[in-house]
Amino acid sequence: MAVTCALLLLAFSSTIASAAIVEHSFHVQNLTVHKLCHRQVITVVNGSLPGPTIHVHEDDTLVIHVFNKSPYNLTIHWHGIFQLMSAWADGPDFITQCPIQPGASYTYRFTVTQQEGTLWWHAHVSWIRATVYGALIIRPRHGHSYPFPKPYREVPILLGEWWNANVLDVERQARATGAAPNNSDAYTINGRPGDLYPCSNKKSTYKLKIVHGKTYLLRIINAALNNQLFFKIAHHKLTVVAVDASYTKPYVTDVVLVGPGQTTDVLLKADQAPRAYYMAARPYASAPNVPFDNTTTRGLIVYDNAPSSVKRVPSMPVMPAFNDTPTAYRFSSNLTGLAGARHWVPVPLQVDEHMFVTIGLGLERCRRNRVCQGPNGQKLSASMNNASFVFPSRLSILQAFAFNVAGIYTADFPNRPPLQFDYTNASNNNNTAIIFAPKRTSVKKVRFNATVEMILQDTALLAAENHPMHLHGFNFHVLAQGFGNFDPARDRSKFNLVDPQIRNTIGVPVGGWAAIRFTANNPGAWIMHCHLDVHLSSGFGTVFLVENGPTPATTLPPPPEDLPMC
Repeated sequence: MAVTCALLLLAFSSTIASAAIVEHSFHVQNLTVHKLCHRQVITVVNGSLPGPTIHVHEDDTLVIHVFNKSPYNLTIHWHGIFQLMSAWADGPDFITQCPIQPGASYTYRFTVTQQEGTLWWHAHVSWIRATVYGALIIRPRHGHSYPFPKPYREVPILLGEWWNANVLDVERQARATGAAPNNSDAYTINGRPGDLYPCSNKKSTYKLKIVHGKTYLLRIINAALNNQLFFKIAHHKLTVVAVDASYTKPYVTDVVLVGPGQTTDVLLKADQAPRAYYMAARPYASAPNVPFDNTTTRGLIVYDNAPSSVKRVPSMPVMPAFNDTPTAYRFSSNLTGLAGARHWVPVPLQVDEHMFVTIGLGLERCRRNRVCQGPNGQKLSASMNNASFVFPSRLSILQAFAFNVAGIYTADFPNRPPLQFDYTNASNNNNTAIIFAPKRTSVKKVRFNATVEMILQDTALLAAENHPMHLHGFNFHVLAQGFGNFDPARDRSKFNLVDPQIRNTIGVPVGGWAAIRFTANNPGAWIMHCHLDVHLSSGFGTVFLVENGPTPATTLPPPPEDLPMC
């Protein structure tokens, strides 16, 4: 017994000794750049797009000093980080904190616990995240390795979206008119649009040099605001080994679909003839008859020592059609989790909260004496279970929850939609009896450690669409997904309770549904929302308020003294 205790103490001491404090300073300010024949002022971190990549190991503590030198309100969200017992550091504006005002600063502090893999960070106020983002790489704690052969090199691939305009002006115009916002003008790979756009050339194209015979770990992150993206490399297979910082069974594919907010780790074997090849990304546009940015960004894969003659004519991958739902669904539904891997969590079988949640677009009535440019002369809106979410403005939801402040939210988000109809029937797309959802700050209270199952059901109101749904503070098991209306008698038999993929962001199939399950073991206020910013700003979200547990170790600590106040 004494030997066992000594070994446990030694292991614990070793873990503590190997953990580090990783400290960064983020200077957020405007920068003038020239892209696509335009001179544009953008907001960036530390003078670069993307912003700095953060490297940590599991158990490290991150300390990020944010200095807001921009003219805009700002928060930073650490996308996919659990924030176990550090909910105040999660970052969404008016959910866990009030914004950092221009000229002010704030320091985020949190420990990376029970996680390893590819995540990212981004601004979480309005559309400023279009240019304020970067990778957050969590390596295994010291002494541990990946569940696959060690790659020769690891490379972040951040896919972004670009406007030849101030993105906040684009958002303001859409809000004022009620119409859809102007589409982006380009996509980017690691901040560069590639050579298919106006005034773009080799200097505007991201290039990765590789060595024949070596294997590379590409950490793909979709940081685009409003578009899911197909990603391919000409004549190369990719092996998916993780999504959203959760390991998967190896899945070999020639195309990856990554939705806004999602990450995908793939192994690239440099096994083709030494020459140059294009990597490319273009949108998956699932909503019929809805305009979108139909351009393609591309970068270069160049083999070391390839002859100059073949470098000049790179091979281009054949990309899926923009509306290739079968390819999108095949990729998303074929992934499975790596059961038994480090941090693997078995599917909880006992469910405490059964939720059926409709998600989709809708309309908000145009105010009297106003002219609105949305469908039917109204304003575009979005909702979950017929509630269109309104962010508070005088106090964050977490502050109101922690200190029992009334009047900030109502804890009445329903487990089932108050309006029941034929959800995916296209004849309902303009049904005025159900297309208007009330605006309110409606949240869902959940007791600590309760297991929540959600059926996320797309609707055809205005248009059916694939919606990337992101949950803060938790991962969830993706038990199943499908098309049409969810039918419990038929579809529950499809649930994978053995080795489902684990994610923090799921693309709910267009005109379909996804079943997810998670355990609410983290007290705090956690927003769930569509990661298409065009929809989040229209009310596409709700918040889970997870109550304290029975012990001090499971009780939300008080907020930091310097937390930004409203």
